Amino acid sequence: MSIAFEVLAEPTRRRILDLLLDAERPVGELVQQLAVSQPAVSKHLKVLRDAGFVEARVDAQRRVYRLCPEPLREVDAWLTPYRAMWAERLDLLEAHLDSMPDDPTGGP
Repeated sequence: MSIAFEVLAEPTRRRILDLLLDAERPVGELVQQLAVSQPAVSKHLKVLRDAGFVEARVDAQRRVYRLCPEPLREVDAWLTPYRAMWAERLDLLEAHLDSMPDDPTGGP
């Protein structure tokens, strides 16, 4: 799990995942969208590929990358108890606000 967070800690890698969310993309398109050098994008893609977040296929002369959801499912599973905690707190806040009397003057 810690590897996933190390990978996701880098903003450019998160942007790459965001771009791959809709559709697979060739490296050249990722470079253009990110406005980062091709070698830098390739290094980030290697980290993402090694961690299992993306996979590549060869299409003629170019590599096309796509998102692999499994590592993100692991992150989502780890976050589940935290979501439950926040949902409970928001429910308590809602109950508190509902129990407060309305201000008839409309003032603060």
